[in-house]
Amino acid sequence: MVRLYCLLIGYLFGLFQTAYLYGRLLGIDIRNYGSGNAGTTNMLRTLGTRSGIIVLAGDMLKTVLALWITALIFGERYPDQIYLLKMWAAIGCIIGHNYPFYMKFHGGKGVAVTAGFLCGFHWSYIPVGFLSFMIPWLSTHFVSLGSLCMVTVFYIQLIVMGQCGGYGAASVGTRLEMYLLGALITGLCWFQHRGNLKRLRNGSERKTYLGRRNHAALSEEDLEKLKSERGKKGK
Repeated sequence: MVRLYCLLIGYLFGLFQTAYLYGRLLGIDIRNYGSGNAGTTNMLRTLGTRSGIIVLAGDMLKTVLALWITALIFGERYPDQIYLLKMWAAIGCIIGHNYPFYMKFHGGKGVAVTAGFLCGFHWSYIPVGFLSFMIPWLSTHFVSLGSLCMVTVFYIQLIVMGQCGGYGAASVGTRLEMYLLGALITGLCWFQHRGNLKRLRNGSERKTYLGRRNHAALSEEDLEKLKSERGKKGK
């Protein structure tokens, strides 16, 4: 039953759609632009670096908070299973983010959420996750490639650390369950990027840059026009 509670905690936090809500504040529905995903990369391409960073921070923070609350509630009662319970909360957060019921199950791809999970799971995943994402991305400028490398390296690290006793008093059964959940997290990310994989194979995947080279699809003037049009329709 405790696993279900952790899953529910994560799911409720995952429903906070940073890209969608932030886009609404600016007068747009981000799902109507670019790739149609309510996530960091689409926000970055549509509204620019600043908006992309805000969405990234929001999606990471909601996952960190979900894991923190899980540890706060269940940490003392289940000290040997706290990493496992954090993973259940993370999966709930990913599902809530990717498939929010109030948005007709059309959310993001869960990369920023997974990054937040790595930050709140164990400190050692932060530098490894950062490098495994940034090196492929900065080398190729494909965010999708960096994302897939990050989750794959995460799964490898999860097993290596588990076999080396990196999760305290976790039993063999607990570690095996963690490995299965890790496979699910990794598999969800690969599944969400199936379209990107096709484009990577045929050479049509769009590149994403840091800074000025990544031109926003919508300028501040475009946003003002959209807000003005919405105001006129409201009247």
